[in-house]
Amino acid sequence: MRSGEHPRRGLLDAQEGEDARARRSAFAIDVRRGRCESSTMREILPGIFTWPWFSQRHGYDFNGYLVVDGSGNVCVDPVEMDEKVLADLASKGVSRIVLTNRNHFRAAARVKERTGAEVAIHPADAQFARDKGTPIDAELAHGGRAGPFTVVDAHGKSPGEVALYWPERRLLVVGDACVGKTPGECALLPDAVLDDKPALCASLRRLAALDFDALLLGDGHPVLQGGRQALERLLTRLPS
Repeated sequence: MRSGEHPRRGLLDAQEGEDARARRSAFAIDVRRGRCESSTMREILPGIFTWPWFSQRHGYDFNGYLVVDGSGNVCVDPVEMDEKVLADLASKGVSRIVLTNRNHFRAAARVKERTGAEVAIHPADAQFARDKGTPIDAELAHGGRAGPFTVVDAHGKSPGEVALYWPERRLLVVGDACVGKTPGECALLPDAVLDDKPALCASLRRLAALDFDALLLGDGHPVLQGGRQALERLLTRLPS
């Protein structure tokens, strides 16, 4: 084992297998070509599924994720979907729907109605989601758990923005704290939609201190390898 390597990392890499590597490669090709179809969920990492919904206004995909885990499957920021994707979610099962920020209520109510899953969000963003018709059943706390994830403070774009960190998988899920407009790179949303840009920059520096490789973004292209480096490159372009 290399110095500083997480003790489970080598085991997880071995378990991934050639078929999972092929799925990841195929997804990367789809990303470079522009976007994926939303008629089915794609397994982009072992036990990590995604489906996109293209935003004409923004010019890139919004992404929903399903994380399959023995502690209970977690659906993160579910975007709009066709009936096939909704049926796939119901078939795999969803224990909890996690919203990373107030604007990502998206299709949460629809998934909750089909699967019976509870919806969780940080309390600072909860009322906005309720006002949009999304039932909120639970509140997220910094340092708390959401399935296999630790909830991490990522506020700045909104007061209750959180990220989800799975250290054993070296995986970080980010909603709007940064976006993937260009494959393999991270960017900020326009200043006009940020509640507190200095706070957001501080949040991103905290996130960059975590040990992760895959960076799953709610908006734009996820970075399946080199996610931490992509975030660090963004930080070099931000005010100190």
